Amino acid sequence: MNLTYLFSDPLIFIMWLASILAALSFHEFSHALTATLLGDNTAKQMGRLTLNPLAHIDVYGLLALVFVHFGWGKPVPFNPNNLRFKKWGGFLVGFAGPCSNLFLLSVSGLLIRSLQPSLGNTNLLIVFLGFSFMINSALMLFNLLPFPPLDGSKLVIALLHGPKWARARFAVEQYGQFVLLGILLLDIVLGLGLLSLFLDPAISRLISYFGVGEALTGVFSNI
Repeated sequence: MNLTYLFSDPLIFIMWLASILAALSFHEFSHALTATLLGDNTAKQMGRLTLNPLAHIDVYGLLALVFVHFGWGKPVPFNPNNLRFKKWGGFLVGFAGPCSNLFLLSVSGLLIRSLQPSLGNTNLLIVFLGFSFMINSALMLFNLLPFPPLDGSKLVIALLHGPKWARARFAVEQYGQFVLLGILLLDIVLGLGLLSLFLDPAISRLISYFGVGEALTGVFSNI
């Protein structure tokens, strides 16, 4: 999505932005809900147990998303010591985020298949669902990468639980974020497309699985 759509076709831009806000808000809300259900009220006490985008959107992260197509929301705080499952609690809280995006992309895909033939490619609801499918697919897959602070790192940390793996766990927690930052900088500055090597084939699989390839092509060819 190009920023020029804000001026040339503001309704399309609004649909794109609305799908992002919905995906990020539901993602962060799912973290907060899971932490609360597992016994930690930190997120609830900080007002994060809500679907209100204002509670979850980071202004700089949103601006970065609009201008450079990479952004972030406010991380949901939780205290792992309060969770019911000490070893796997953090993983369950983290995994709730990608699961929420899987749910939204599934709903979007099913609605596209059922509504697009009658509503057509230019209908704003179909456009919103098309954006929702793609954005939730990318957000889910990106967060599954095993680098802090992404949700996938919670599985790595859970597997490295215990004194035996303390040094390895420390290395992941301390240096993993720099590996991720390096990959992002190489992609943004040099255009190497390292993330695309993982994301593009996986997104193509999701499009094929839900059978929305032709519908999405029709929607985005009109934008």
